Amino acid sequence: MLIGEVARRSGVSARMLRHYESLGLVRPSGRTGSGYREYSTQDIRRVFHIESLRSLGLSLREIGRALDDPGFAPAQLVGDLVRQTRERIAAETRLLTRLRRIDAADPAGWEDVLQVVALLRALAAKSPSARQRAVLATGDAAPLPVEALVEAALGETDPIVAGALRWALARSDGAAPALLAEGLDAPVAAVRERAVRALAALRGEEAAGYLRDALMHPDAVVRGRAAVVLGARGTPDAVPTLIDMIVEGRDDTDAADALRAPASDPETAERIAAGLVARLADPATGAPGRSRLTQALADIPGPTASSALVELSGDADRAVALTAAYLLKLRAAGDAAREAAREAAREEE
Repeated sequence: MLIGEVARRSGVSARMLRHYESLGLVRPSGRTGSGYREYSTQDIRRVFHIESLRSLGLSLREIGRALDDPGFAPAQLVGDLVRQTRERIAAETRLLTRLRRIDAADPAGWEDVLQVVALLRALAAKSPSARQRAVLATGDAAPLPVEALVEAALGETDPIVAGALRWALARSDGAAPALLAEGLDAPVAAVRERAVRALAALRGEEAAGYLRDALMHPDAVVRGRAAVVLGARGTPDAVPTLIDMIVEGRDDTDAADALRAPASDPETAERIAAGLVARLADPATGAPGRSRLTQALADIPGPTASSALVELSGDADRAVALTAAYLLKLRAAGDAAREAAREAAREEE
């Protein structure tokens, strides 16, 4: 079969067939009387073998070795091809991710593109100080690759860099809350904690909504962090979780402090006091929990809290009784000071 016919049947161009011949991959077995190349059935079969191996990503040199070396072991070569292909896919995936993040930042010009590229490279730096400088250097006008910042925030172990990333996310566009909320369901506890901390640094109703949802999260750390933040903002929904934290002794000081803001509303203050009193009366609450609950009543205004402290001053648990008596004295002193201030104000009028 002449070269033109081989090219037509195999789909390999005559030029490529000549190139194979020059490399010694396939040589026509004969010549016609006019000197034209003539391929045998075996030659054509070898051409198809070459094309099959090329489709696997082998170089022509590797193909020649595979076809001509009797001791060639294909398993090793296939294993190498698998490894090389995975490496290539990983590299292409990284490139695709980088391009997608640049596109999401909506750069206005090449200067913006270069700034985003520089930030993406810096976020992968080994030095924490380099990562921190890169995040803090983002100017107000620079586009921010929010997805990359979220990924960095969820993976950052250095507390200083993590703080810088939360700052950057707080000034980014509206995509950050939803992306961070996905981190709340991460399988790694440390990632979930970073996600809730980053959400806590964001303002706006969307972020607050995710924090309210987190009050029902199965991870106690996530629930607690969300409750402390929401409580400090005066959100009544956080109260039950904050009371649980006081009873369990889990960040109980922060939880008690966070009750102050919602307690500024008299009606909510009464509900908080009732909740604290109910847990004090619960037989399942141990002595340390009762002591912490008593201390938490100190910052809750209103008659329910005051009445509870009076009753607790005679509690069978001496530590609780002494704490309640001391808090009553402070409460009385505070009431007296406030009354004196009001009297002074009336006299000035």
